Amino acid sequence: MTIRALVTEPGVPGSTRVERIAEENGGVAIRVLEVGVCGTDREIAHGLFGVAPASGRPLVLGHELLGEIVRDGDGFSAGDLVTATVRRSCGHCGACDDDSPDSCLSGDYAERGITRLNGFARELVAEDANQLIPIPRPLGRLGVLAEPMSICQRAVRHAMQIGGRQPWQLQRALVLGAGAVGTLAALLLRNPWTEVWAASLEESAPLLEAAGVHYAQIGALAELGTFDLVVECAGDAQLMADAIGRLRRGGVMCLLGIDGREQQVTLDGRVLAVDMILENRVVFGSVNAHRNDWLAAVDKLAHIDPELLRALIGLRVPLEQFEAALAYRGGKATLVLSGTE
Repeated sequence: MTIRALVTEPGVPGSTRVERIAEENGGVAIRVLEVGVCGTDREIAHGLFGVAPASGRPLVLGHELLGEIVRDGDGFSAGDLVTATVRRSCGHCGACDDDSPDSCLSGDYAERGITRLNGFARELVAEDANQLIPIPRPLGRLGVLAEPMSICQRAVRHAMQIGGRQPWQLQRALVLGAGAVGTLAALLLRNPWTEVWAASLEESAPLLEAAGVHYAQIGALAELGTFDLVVECAGDAQLMADAIGRLRRGGVMCLLGIDGREQQVTLDGRVLAVDMILENRVVFGSVNAHRNDWLAAVDKLAHIDPELLRALIGLRVPLEQFEAALAYRGGKATLVLSGTE
């Protein structure tokens, strides 16, 4: 039996296409309902990223899964909604031996739809039951946001652990970038004792402002003062460097955005060689997510106003309209493979 899938030749720009491939066997059968599209998918489609499977065949794209269990078994019932982890163990490093492939030390990991492992942008997929994350039925199609929320959850968890290495309070937080990851990070950080700001190039961010997040344009950063936590989600290397100067004493900055352009960035020498040291600041990067982060992310999504989450998904199109999804910049775009919301 063959199924429709979105495939690409890693390193070959313009090779992304929908074609029929053999159905996958050997795991829990999942009917794919929806797959989120992000910047990583765009980079792979543009030939800038991605590693083909060991078979040498084209790479099936898609790492943001929402699916439905096909038949009872392995602790699941037919019709259950699930997502699945992305990164898989290398099998030979201390982090992976500790069930933490998100922190793989060898770099030999595999990632669904990205690195050496086919993804979820196909009608049916067979998955290891241990990699599945249940999605509560009331969350429904919004469960497609579990993967990007898991990225934010890991970043915030690590930031809190780093900040907590010494006496520290998270009173002011700044998120740079108002795309899907930036919006979810800002929503995740909201609480009664933290003043949360977001900044991007747009004149306004109605969704964030409706959620009680303060908003400013990037050009006004210097007017906002300093922050205990900065989360960079915009993917701009110069902005990353500039934002180090927005940290308070003991401040923590997490880099989530990726900027692969060949370039030189500038940074005030005192910010790096004086303030970072004397004020105990920390800058760190974060990628992917631990299984516990996935579980926490799903729980957090279930407690966010669903109208806010629906507003974040700005484009939902059939698989054949993948080019529109890859080009979309208005929030989260998804590919719908089965059913409707």
